[in-house]
Amino acid sequence: MQPFITLDAVAAPLPIANLDTDKLAPGRFLKGVTRAGLGRILLHPLRFDADDRPRPDFVLNQTPWDRAGVLVALDNFGCGSSREHAPWALLDFGIRCVIAPSFADIFRNNCLKNGILPLVMAEAECLALMTLARDPATARFSVSLPDQTVRAGGRVWPFAIAPGDKTKLLEGKDEIDAARARMAEIERFESRIAYAAPHLG
Repeated sequence: MQPFITLDAVAAPLPIANLDTDKLAPGRFLKGVTRAGLGRILLHPLRFDADDRPRPDFVLNQTPWDRAGVLVALDNFGCGSSREHAPWALLDFGIRCVIAPSFADIFRNNCLKNGILPLVMAEAECLALMTLARDPATARFSVSLPDQTVRAGGRVWPFAIAPGDKTKLLEGKDEIDAARARMAEIERFESRIAYAAPHLG
């Protein structure tokens, strides 16, 4: 996955709590076997009408938020099913960071595995950032993972992140990459097991 170091991007306000993965990536579209093109279905029920025409009043259909790289949302973002297509759709659209007071655990972990920063901030801070994101003049945010800061509206907003999660994002490595890095150690362990307990092979 692509490492996350810093991000300078337009932030889009999404004042919706309990936004579930079926709205982020509706199941009826999940018939393909690749991630490419999933940005088109991101938030489809909100972005498009029944005739598949873009809703002009929805933020991601408006300039400059149609090029957003950051979302500012409310509580329990990514709840519902565990589908990994939700972060894939965010990533394909261009979203690399979601700021919210809380995330559903599986969705949060899927974000980390795909190079998206799920950034937890207090609700009051999210609402203040959302106000900045609503104004094109202050909607550009700068997110620094090494510094653990968001710069927006002339202010610096610190955030916390678990050291292990920070390292994964900075290095662009998920659990598979971590396992591959230890292949020699894994092979030695398997050889010892094969010798000591051949019936388990």
